[in-house]
Amino acid sequence: MYEYIIGHVDTVTPTWAVIEAGGIGYLVNISVQTCSQIGSQQQVKLYLHFVVREDAQVFYGFYTREERDIFRLLIGVSGVGGNTARMILSTFTADEVCGIVANGQAELLKTVKGLGLKTAQKIIVDLRDKIGGVSGNVPTLGLALEKDDRSAEAVSALVMLGFGRPATEKVVRELRKQTPEMSVEELVRSALKRL
Repeated sequence: MYEYIIGHVDTVTPTWAVIEAGGIGYLVNISVQTCSQIGSQQQVKLYLHFVVREDAQVFYGFYTREERDIFRLLIGVSGVGGNTARMILSTFTADEVCGIVANGQAELLKTVKGLGLKTAQKIIVDLRDKIGGVSGNVPTLGLALEKDDRSAEAVSALVMLGFGRPATEKVVRELRKQTPEMSVEELVRSALKRL
């Protein structure tokens, strides 16, 4: 019903934004990825997904069509609601989700807060054939960090605190190059100062 909204960014947080369009402020649920892409922009265009429930009417907004397409595929999986799909897209970018599904990385997907292994496996089984149509880019994700447990733990902790995975991985990698012997706690503390 609603394709997108273009308007003034009144408020933006990691989980929602208020976009003023036509004199009306629309509360739009967003992912951390979309939040970071909005940044300090005053004017923004968000692609919308509109959900009507018995008790609420909810907008989900995405900075790119691709992210919205992945969101729609995720909520099509039994047991995955709008908030779970948004949490997945807050933890991973749309391309990363494509890569995780294509490579069958259920263990990596279940690192998303509130997502169990069975649901992660179900997402992979249900979407493996569909995901290629959304993104031809299928990156191999997490293999370098999985070999390094301290880095992987630090990244997971930072993502749970609400930081974007790509930026977090980059900072943690740089910190490990500078000081390879850092503990997980030291990595997290040092990364917080840079993010």
